[in-house]
Amino acid sequence: MAQAVLELFPGTKLGIGPSIEDGFYYDFDLPVPISEDDLPRIEEKMAEIIGQDSLFEKYSITKDEANSLFKDAPYKLELLKEIEDDKVTIYRQGSFVDLCRGPHLPSTGHIKAFKLISIAGAYWRGDEKRPMLTRIYGTSFPTREPLEEYLHRLEEARRRDHRRLGRELGFFNIYEEAGPGLIYYHPYGTILREEISKLLKREHQKRGYLEVVTPHIAKMDLWKTSGHCEFYRENMFFMEVEGSGYVLKPMNCLGHILIYQSRTRSYREMPLRLFELGTVYRYERSGVLHGLLRVRGFTQDDAHIFCQREKLQEEITKVIDFALDMLSLFGFKEYEVYLSTRPEKFVGTPQKWDEAISSLKGALEEHDLLYAIDEGEGVFYGPKIDIKLKDTLGRAWQGPTIQVDFNLPDQFDISYIGPDGARHQPVMIHRVVLGSLERFIGALIEHFSGAFPTWLAPVQILIVPIADRHLPYAKRVEGDLLGREIRVEIDSRNEKIGLKIREGELRKIPYLLIIGDKEAQNQTIALRKRGKGDLGEVKLADFIEKLTREITKRD
Repeated sequence: MAQAVLELFPGTKLGIGPSIEDGFYYDFDLPVPISEDDLPRIEEKMAEIIGQDSLFEKYSITKDEANSLFKDAPYKLELLKEIEDDKVTIYRQGSFVDLCRGPHLPSTGHIKAFKLISIAGAYWRGDEKRPMLTRIYGTSFPTREPLEEYLHRLEEARRRDHRRLGRELGFFNIYEEAGPGLIYYHPYGTILREEISKLLKREHQKRGYLEVVTPHIAKMDLWKTSGHCEFYRENMFFMEVEGSGYVLKPMNCLGHILIYQSRTRSYREMPLRLFELGTVYRYERSGVLHGLLRVRGFTQDDAHIFCQREKLQEEITKVIDFALDMLSLFGFKEYEVYLSTRPEKFVGTPQKWDEAISSLKGALEEHDLLYAIDEGEGVFYGPKIDIKLKDTLGRAWQGPTIQVDFNLPDQFDISYIGPDGARHQPVMIHRVVLGSLERFIGALIEHFSGAFPTWLAPVQILIVPIADRHLPYAKRVEGDLLGREIRVEIDSRNEKIGLKIREGELRKIPYLLIIGDKEAQNQTIALRKRGKGDLGEVKLADFIEKLTREITKRD
């Protein structure tokens, strides 16, 4: 691809071109702007280069030779400065040369099926202060068949894109004049968010969690004590008030520790489970922000469990039970599970780490969950379990996280009085079940393609009167449904019935109730169900009873 772009757009400067999970990309500093309309022309040139069957020739040269070779390529020269070895690897194909480790295929003729996917802007090295480059994404497969399958999945993913559906269905928006990465929930999105929040609160209460609420800001001294100012500073928002430094909280844990420390704790209170739907703020570079999935302000179902060391595995087991129950409730049945172990730099003793890892493994094995070990990928303060949920397209989304913490109990010297009358340090577990509500809602929108199950749909019923004379009965039906706490709207516009039905279906509303002369006279409804169409005339009372059962059972 890089060779094709250079030949089509002389004067282009090359950035980097790595392989990624679903293909590859290359960053270009182009002399002229290009768009996705230019991709077919680039593909045509790529096919021509493939047809030449040029050998991929590997050479090892000195850095001085490389600096001379790439003297007119400023981005390559910058990369060369960062390479510590005296020798570097380049590849040549025909007249094109690039800095690359390899390995490569034997020749260009071995490339059988490829497709350029999209164009995006990308700052050089991800730094907003550096030049904005043009990034071209592509993919390649050994044969045409898997490429076509991939392109079909990609098109389906585009159709389900939560950013597009979020706007079209009136769920949320992001306003650049207010700032990137900040979510504004519109009425339907707020209903969806509140339904999830209410469910989370009920389920936590059933499992012995105590709900708390903590402020959005706290003094900087608190974050210095915790170590966040040292280890997490670049992701934090700072401010000064009356001569004191404050921080927009990036995490909820410190507030929960203050509540724990507000009085002397006894072993009889253990385990103490503090839960909060807490909003946190983390700086993310604007270049990596992405709809609801990567934001600067988000709310998560955050809980911190304080327990005796000997109860650690039991508590982790209960958290996994809770997490899997909730994911199943929302229609997620497949997962990828990862256990991250001790990194090179860590706090706590190796013995404590081994005990915690053993407890995490034991809890996973109690559930017969297959898991992969990310050796050395735990954070400095403790090992963790990550559960990634898989959607209808087989994509993995970040979900529940269970993290053991050896740092904060030490930093804040938290304790409880044991049965022996002495002070003991509890084990602290950070955990989220759904995680960021923003990210989870984004995943839900794409998983269901906006067509939520009835219990979760922001609007469950749309009443469609055929003419104005049917409005009085439509309002009676609305009142009956509202009395059962069913979310309902009336489309009272003076439009053709076909248009109103079509628009109701595009809004992905589970049920449309059509009301005309016959229905008003018989006290019935003409029922249309999403995905099934016309179900005929139905008695209103029978429908309400059936609908109430469906919502209660969360079918």
